[in-house]
Amino acid sequence: MNGKKEVKLVNKINCLLRKANAPRFLHKYGPKKYELYLHMLALFIKQACKLSFRRASKLLRSLGFDVPSYSALCKMRKRMPFYLWKLLFSLTIPSNIIKVAAIDSTTLSRANPSLHYIKRIDRKNIIRCPVKLSSVIETRRKKILSLRIRSKNSHDVKDFKYLLNRIPNKILKLVGDTAYDSEKIHKYCYDKDIITIIKPRKNVKRGFYRKKMKKYYDEATYHRRSMIESYHTAYKYKYGSSLLGRTIDTQRAEVYCNAILYNLNLVY
Repeated sequence: MNGKKEVKLVNKINCLLRKANAPRFLHKYGPKKYELYLHMLALFIKQACKLSFRRASKLLRSLGFDVPSYSALCKMRKRMPFYLWKLLFSLTIPSNIIKVAAIDSTTLSRANPSLHYIKRIDRKNIIRCPVKLSSVIETRRKKILSLRIRSKNSHDVKDFKYLLNRIPNKILKLVGDTAYDSEKIHKYCYDKDIITIIKPRKNVKRGFYRKKMKKYYDEATYHRRSMIESYHTAYKYKYGSSLLGRTIDTQRAEVYCNAILYNLNLVY
């Protein structure tokens, strides 16, 4: 990293914290040695450069930043309240009207074992149940509009209302695959004046709102759904397909940190 990118990253983090009206220090008790932006800077550098806590702290100190130790960073990520992550993420969402949005889900592994080691110990079921990540993105600029992670696998329909209720912008069209072809989803979008471009399931023709939305189905618009597939590929390429956190709180913080970096285009 060169000096210009370091300054740009520090300025963007400070601007984001000012917009969120975040406190100077995360807790009012205890010693006031490191400000909140120094903790956030170290966490963002760790995720953007795929470093451990120890290496991120050592790198920033060698560049002249007085950041906390690796153990303090690890504890801070766990203690940081979830509402603050959501607030920082909401400030990175574009404020204009969303013409076409896409919804889909993917999975992230809880561990990243060596395939050679698995073969050597003759173990096949060593990988635990993955974490499910559901997202809504803007197809034009590929900005993440909302997201949700689950520790256990579930149907995509369960997270639909949660994802749309967290988007402050007006959405004109929403594209999705066959998993979202549900009468409840079509009715929910109809009430919110959202046109659903969802691939219909085979041999399913019932449903008042499904038939209404079928009039607006456009194959060219539906192909905009490939943008969320490319987003999943880019996300896993930049940050990896596995999570380092062991609890759902640290995994959620890790995913939201990656999403903020993705929307701010702070990956080098």
